[in-house]
Amino acid sequence: MNSSYYIKSFCSIKNNKISLNGNLVFENEAEIFSDFIKTAYKSLDTNYSKFFKMDALSKLAFLTADVLLKNEKLDVTQENDIAIVFSNKASSLDTDRKYQESIQDTENYYPSPSVFVYTLPNICIGEICIKYKLYSENSFFIFDSFNAQHLLNYATSLLANNKANSVLCGWVELDGEHYEGFLYLVTKTGITLHNNQNLLKLYNS
Repeated sequence: MNSSYYIKSFCSIKNNKISLNGNLVFENEAEIFSDFIKTAYKSLDTNYSKFFKMDALSKLAFLTADVLLKNEKLDVTQENDIAIVFSNKASSLDTDRKYQESIQDTENYYPSPSVFVYTLPNICIGEICIKYKLYSENSFFIFDSFNAQHLLNYATSLLANNKANSVLCGWVELDGEHYEGFLYLVTKTGITLHNNQNLLKLYNS
């Protein structure tokens, strides 16, 4: 199996900062994630009205992907052959808590459908696929920590078996006010080799 694939670009959101390919594109000092992500959305001219209906995890994943994919100048009127492989630790726990709160109040009992729809972690992939017309394979994995080797193996398999022309991979973790988004695009040509060493270096940068 050919393992010579490449990291074309990467984006990270953590510590009140958003960077693309190592360059800072947005920063503010908001202590609450909802304030930070709303300000970032407006500052980066994201222009996607359904953003405000998403849960926090989906907002994190969507904005990380949007910054990266917008830079790729994709034609959003045509299908783009990009697979998605995401991962995190908390799954959809942040939204699960909110849904539980909506059903445990006996005096105001009403299980909210708008919250329930986000009680699976892979739902965050959906809006990315809709905006950028990504109809290839997608998966969401749960690990104790960022698992570079698994992402490396899975993306390599997809590309080697011609399941996609490129793969959007990474880690989108949100639990309460702790958030961390790290996504990267793997392609068949490039300069930075897609390997464990480079993935860990970029993730920890």
